[in-house]
Amino acid sequence: MTPTFSDDRGGPTALRMRVGARLRRYRLARQVSREDAGWHIRASESKISRMELGRVPFKERDIADLLSFYGVEGEEMQSLLTLVRQANSPAWWQSLSDVVPPWFTSYLGLEQAASMIRTYDLHFVPNLLQTPEYTRALLELSRSWSPEQLNRRISLLQGRQRVLRGPSPAILWAAVDETALHRPLGGPDVMRRQLEALAEASQSPNVRLHIGSFQADTLATAGLPFTILRFAEPELPDMVYMEQPTSATYLDRPLDVEQFALAVDRACATAAPPNRAASVIRDILRSRTVATYP
Repeated sequence: MTPTFSDDRGGPTALRMRVGARLRRYRLARQVSREDAGWHIRASESKISRMELGRVPFKERDIADLLSFYGVEGEEMQSLLTLVRQANSPAWWQSLSDVVPPWFTSYLGLEQAASMIRTYDLHFVPNLLQTPEYTRALLELSRSWSPEQLNRRISLLQGRQRVLRGPSPAILWAAVDETALHRPLGGPDVMRRQLEALAEASQSPNVRLHIGSFQADTLATAGLPFTILRFAEPELPDMVYMEQPTSATYLDRPLDVEQFALAVDRACATAAPPNRAASVIRDILRSRTVATYP
């Protein structure tokens, strides 16, 4: 089955987060504790917390009961219940579930909901800026995939990349080491097209690409690849995502997030600024390393 993509940023996770943020505002406006709210719907305080963060699916009856308890009625209540029904709809990536690891599902929803994505990778071009051919070459390095699985993984990434387009695109801050741009992954033609696409993407108003040079070692000391997600709702904490071969780590403690944010800041401080990214990439294309490809 070919997945149906949409440029709408209102995926299930994004909608749950919006509903949760509004629930929290209503609760605080009525000066109701999470414990009291949980008691009203026969749930725990921790469940109310998870609901307000958009971490769990909603039962429409629970939301209706909470809204009544908070004094929300009429069109305002119906508007939020409509969002709840939409949030319970299947996400576009569910049709690709056979090639989505279970620990990656949460990230897909968070990425679609994010208003800002900050990513760091020492070895490869960031996923959201990869061409299909580059992605295919990278996937072929990681494990044996059937041709159909490869195509479906590429479709998954193309769907994810829509977060950078549409009427309300996310802002992408990407710190990339220059070594990743010299590594001829997939061969001469694939790498040339990837660099050309990267140069073009770097000039998009919502893409900030920092390229660390060979002379600077800050990127090299920043550690494993990671991504920091920020959301438009001020009540929602930033999230750090780190991927391993068979699992992933999600961090949202402020102290943890701060350490990763500082690592990105240090990397960007010593890297070529975004307004020079396209010229740096074109210099690489003209360099001896890439000039030997044709």
